[in-house]
Amino acid sequence: MVQKESQPLTKPLGRWLIYALIALGLSGGAVFLYSLVQLRSNSEPIASTTQSNKPIIIGVAALGRLEPQGEMIRLSAPTSTGGNRVTELLIKQGERVLQNQVVAILETYNRSQAALEKAKTDVEIAKAELARVRAGAKSGDIQAQKEDIARLQAELEGQIATQKATIARLEAEVRNAEIENQRFQKLYQAGAIAAIEADTRRLRLETTQKQLQEAKETLNRTIETTQIQLEQARATLNSVAEVRPVDVQVAQAQLKSAIAIVKQTQADYELTTIRSPIAGQVLKVNVRPGEVVGNTGIADIGKTEQMYVVAEVYETDIAKVRIGQPATIRSPAFSGELQGTVSQIGLQVDRQNIFDVNPQADTDKRVIDVRIRLQPEDSKRVADLTNLQVQVLINL
Repeated sequence: MVQKESQPLTKPLGRWLIYALIALGLSGGAVFLYSLVQLRSNSEPIASTTQSNKPIIIGVAALGRLEPQGEMIRLSAPTSTGGNRVTELLIKQGERVLQNQVVAILETYNRSQAALEKAKTDVEIAKAELARVRAGAKSGDIQAQKEDIARLQAELEGQIATQKATIARLEAEVRNAEIENQRFQKLYQAGAIAAIEADTRRLRLETTQKQLQEAKETLNRTIETTQIQLEQARATLNSVAEVRPVDVQVAQAQLKSAIAIVKQTQADYELTTIRSPIAGQVLKVNVRPGEVVGNTGIADIGKTEQMYVVAEVYETDIAKVRIGQPATIRSPAFSGELQGTVSQIGLQVDRQNIFDVNPQADTDKRVIDVRIRLQPEDSKRVADLTNLQVQVLINL
């Protein structure tokens, strides 16, 4: 805190001295003393009692800067998109922008848009698959499977009938061959025929018996094979006609996964378009199309409809500042004075960031930010002077 010694000052010099001290280097803040001293005059009688020179504190002086409402916002590009080169810049300095308005498009925009469209298509496919599983097989598929079972059944019955007829024929041939073989064996034993004729009849009987045995085995194999085919066909019919819970769960999981991918690609897609979080004015454009976004970001935006002054008040003076106190602001950059009201007192002590041009000024002060809301007419006057350094007097 810088305090003026109790040097007598006349009232007409008071305001002039305040601004003179600010201009001479009271960087941060100073408590001003104003002493009212009665001057003796030759034309007036001497007072019986004299008034003391007790100082009266009339204000706190500080250096400050102009800021738009809510402070200046610096738009930048996200680092998670894999590419932060600007392909389209949709704003100019001084323009007004709306909240959520697109101000720039990054180089990954087209790729992210294509990925999003594919992800949405995959969701529709997953939905269709889930609906198909829930509905079960088509009626045409079920009918075709039933017809397949009927065909196998008919084939089995036909093959059985054919094979049984073959067996019956061979059984008759075996009986005839047995009778003939017995007769020729008797003739051979009686010496009526040669041995070759008896052997021929015996061989014919054995051949016919073998054919009968093979026919019976063929019938059994046919029945077994066709029965297996019928069982498989019936199982297939049951599976296509039945909606299994596990199939529904699998389809639901696939749909959920597809939806999650859409959300992720949607988030990536939105990061490729830079939007203004507020409605305000473009104070400065920091990048051009084709350039990579650097530390200065894309653009600076602020709500310049209402301007504020951020005064850096010394920590030793902050106890004298109250919300609602009037304040006067001056600067060589504009004529006259600005009027405002203390609207917020900071809660943190920081090092001084605004310095006077005086080389002898103390640059290691600890200060607290005090926000001063300018009057509407004064706010319009300095709407284009964001970050301007000003001299502040907070009246006590």
